[in-house]
Amino acid sequence: MVAAVTAYKLTFGIDRATNPWPDLAAADVILIAGSNTAECAPITTHYLWQCRERGGRLIVVDPRMTPISRNADLFLPVRPGTDLALFLATGNVGREGAGCMMITGQGNGQGGREHGQKADQLPGMRSITDPEHRKYVAGVWGVPPESLPGPGLSAAEIMEAIHRGEIKALFSMCFNPLVSLPDATFTREALSKLEFFAVIDFFLSETAHHADLVFCGSMHEEDEGVVCSAEGRVQKINKAVNPPGDARSDALIICDLAARLGKGQYFAYPSTREIYEELRIASKGGIADYYGITWERIEDELGVFWPCPEIGHPGTPRLFENGRFYHADGKAHLQAAEWRESGDPLDASFPLLLTTGRVVSHYLSGTQTRRIGPLVEQYPEPRIELHPRLAEEHGIANGDWVRITTRRAALVAQTMVVKTIRPDTIFIPYHWPGRRSANLLTHRTLDPRSKIPEFKVSACRIEKVPPPADLDAWRLEETGWVPGAKAADRRGA
Repeated sequence: MVAAVTAYKLTFGIDRATNPWPDLAAADVILIAGSNTAECAPITTHYLWQCRERGGRLIVVDPRMTPISRNADLFLPVRPGTDLALFLATGNVGREGAGCMMITGQGNGQGGREHGQKADQLPGMRSITDPEHRKYVAGVWGVPPESLPGPGLSAAEIMEAIHRGEIKALFSMCFNPLVSLPDATFTREALSKLEFFAVIDFFLSETAHHADLVFCGSMHEEDEGVVCSAEGRVQKINKAVNPPGDARSDALIICDLAARLGKGQYFAYPSTREIYEELRIASKGGIADYYGITWERIEDELGVFWPCPEIGHPGTPRLFENGRFYHADGKAHLQAAEWRESGDPLDASFPLLLTTGRVVSHYLSGTQTRRIGPLVEQYPEPRIELHPRLAEEHGIANGDWVRITTRRAALVAQTMVVKTIRPDTIFIPYHWPGRRSANLLTHRTLDPRSKIPEFKVSACRIEKVPPPADLDAWRLEETGWVPGAKAADRRGA
């Protein structure tokens, strides 16, 4: 998604899917690239079936045959890292059933960026380096423009800066980089080097174990506020229950911290509604303009698409219908992207491609889903997916134990021999911590423009190994789970 964000801004001048999701049903052809849609975005799959039912065709680009690809008219199992050479610029944007739509990786991934959580942006998708943008937002916040920082670092760059001694303290919210960032050993070393580390989270994640201070935050069912869907629809989350025990809402924790740090006058919000009202003003006139989207209107209309620059504006479900893009000249700017070799190239010692991703029963770093018994039982530990031809070359059968080694680390797990992957590629889901973490194996090479790590392409080798001598003890030590254990016996469940 981060790479897509960068491309959208460079090409269109705006960071948002060009069309609402129902437009998928109106398309004649849909090309899905780099998305395991059925397992990672099942609601989106509903619109794909509507497209198929009216005669639309489906093309899927993926080194693995995921569930959605089994229903494709054309399946292209490209080598990981080569899809750039495949992509056909068609100019099909700005009308019903025609556009490009990035699938956001998590809830409010879209909204967080336009609310000001992206390190180079201010609310409304304003640039943090533009003097006029800085002046406007500083005026809303009641601070001098020079007090605003410059562009910040991406998550992977933060870990690099900690290693260099440039960052000595870190405050993290609902982020588990020890599982989700590449080269997990490097991340663990970075967290250990911090002089002070504070975390807000609703579970004690693997990363939170490194913290000096952990605030018990809230889940979205325990708070009220505004989010934005992947299609650009501003929606409201209504509180269902109170946070348990001494846990508190994330917003209240931040406001109280600001007061203790002597900045309470800038965080004097009695409720999340006042926070949203400030966002409406701060985004006014920006690309992601929320000004016309009132708190009541979100409830009444079940969501409104931005940009919505004034009260009474209908919102903008579909971008570019007037033929104008968001660059100053009104044009789209085609970007030439030069293909380059992976930062972790294949050679005689590491001849195979490793790619990572998700499975349907787990979510992101697994902080929530690895605590739910039925989900753990559905997919209890990572499996190494490989093609029968590759398995035969190494004398490996389904269920055998295999060591996969990269230039950084090794991981031992059982195999899943499947015909749904390229013979030169291995897949491991990344939801687990510790010695089962797929991100022990990945590398820190960053895309020069988006600064996203090269998660999907690593060089590796495999070898068959015997299973651990005491398998149940090995599993219990790592995850607190053994097959057949009752929920009450699962440590940490």
